[in-house]
Amino acid sequence: MKSDVLSTTKKDVSENKQRLLERYDIIRSFTEKLTETLETEDFVIQAVEETSPVKWHLAHTSWFFEAFVLKKGMPDYESLHPQYDYIFNSYYVQTSDPHCRDKRGNLSRPTVKQVFEFREFINDNMHKFIAGLDEESFREWEPVVEIGLNHEQQHQELLLTDLKFLLAQNPLYPIFLERTRDAAADPGPLSWVEFDEGIYEVGHPGGQFGYDNEFPEHKNYLYPFGISNRLVTNGEYLEFMNDGGYGEVKWWLDEGFSAVEREEWASPLYWIKRNGEWHHYTLNGVEKLDLNEPVTHISYYEADAYARWAGVRLPTEKEWEAASKKAELKGHFVESMNVHPAGIAKGVTAGDDLIQMFGDAWQWTQSAYSAYPGYKPFPGALGEYNGKFMVNQYVLRGGSCATPESHIRRSYRNFFHANARWQFSGIRLAKDLHES
Repeated sequence: MKSDVLSTTKKDVSENKQRLLERYDIIRSFTEKLTETLETEDFVIQAVEETSPVKWHLAHTSWFFEAFVLKKGMPDYESLHPQYDYIFNSYYVQTSDPHCRDKRGNLSRPTVKQVFEFREFINDNMHKFIAGLDEESFREWEPVVEIGLNHEQQHQELLLTDLKFLLAQNPLYPIFLERTRDAAADPGPLSWVEFDEGIYEVGHPGGQFGYDNEFPEHKNYLYPFGISNRLVTNGEYLEFMNDGGYGEVKWWLDEGFSAVEREEWASPLYWIKRNGEWHHYTLNGVEKLDLNEPVTHISYYEADAYARWAGVRLPTEKEWEAASKKAELKGHFVESMNVHPAGIAKGVTAGDDLIQMFGDAWQWTQSAYSAYPGYKPFPGALGEYNGKFMVNQYVLRGGSCATPESHIRRSYRNFFHANARWQFSGIRLAKDLHES
C-alpha cells in the first residue's frame, strides 16, 4: 500500500511539473511572438522615463526568473553576465541595486541578439530546474514560478503600451501589426444596472493564484448604487470636448486642471485632427476615430472630469468588483492580436446587462490604491512587488485589449498615477441610488 501511495505521488508531481513547464513555454514564447514584426531599432529606444525599451522588457522578465528562482534554488548557477543583475533589475532593492530607470534606453549593449540569447539561457535552466524538483521542492518553488509567469504577462501588456507610445512619437506613425477590424456597432443609450445596499465580499477567495494585494477576501458594506451597462464611447467623450470640457475648471480636480494647462491636454492621448475630423494613432497606424468604440488612453483626471460633467461619478473598486460578479469573465484581450478595443459587435445590444467589464479598456475607479484589512505582502524581496506602491495612485479594474485573458481576475487590482494616459484606460460610470 505504501509503495502505491508513493507511486501515485510521483506520478502527480510529474504531471504537475509537465503542466507548469507547458505553461511556462506558452507564456514565454508569446512574449517573443509580440515582437515578431519589429525591426532591430524598435527594440532599443526609450521614449520617456515611464516607459521601457522592448529589449529591456524581454531581459527583465528573464532576470526575474534568474533572481528569484535560479540563483536561490539551483546550486552552482552562474549568470551569463554579472552586470545583468544590475541593468535588468527594476526596483527590487532587496535583491540588488537597480540601474537608473530613465537610462534604460541608453544601453546599446547587450545587443538585441544577446538579450534573446539570455532568454534562451534562462529557459534552458528553468527547464532543468523544474524537471529536477522532488515533491517537497516542487511545492516550495511552484508558487514562485507562478509569480514569475504572471509577472511576464504583466510585461507583455507593458511591452505593447510602451511600444505604442514609442511609435506614436514618430511622424511616420509606423504600423506595428496590420489588422482589419469591423466597425463597432452603435451601443445604444447608456443605461444603469442597479445594486441593493448590503454586505458584499471583495478580494481574492483563494484556491488559485493571486497577487498579495488582492488578499484577503473581506466584507464591505455598500450603499445602493448604479453602474453603467457599458463603457463610455469616443463619441460620448467627444460631446464633453465639444462642450468645452477641457476648458471648464468646474469639472476638474485642482491637480487635474493644472495638468490640463501644463500639458496642454485638449483630447485623449493619440487623438489627431486631420481636415477637421478626428483620427487616432493605433498599433494599426492612424485610423479615423470610430465614435462607437470605447474611449481609451484617458487619465484619472479626465475620467473624473467626464463623470462630473455627466452628472455622475466613477465607481469605487468595491462597487466595481461586486458588480462584476453579474458579468461573464470574457472580453477582447491580447490573444486576438488586434491590440485595440473592439467595441460592441453588430447585432449585439448592451441592454440591461453588464458588458465590457473585462478586456477592451482598464476602468478607472475613484478608489485610492491601498492595502486591504489584514494585507500581508509576499515574503522577502517579492514583498516589494505591490505593497511599496500603495500611495498616490488609483485602482483600475477589468483588463484591456492588451491584457492576456488567462491573467485577469475579478479581484485583479491594477494601479497608476492619476496623470497616466499611455495605458488602455477608459471610463465606466456609477451613481448613487440613496438620498443623502
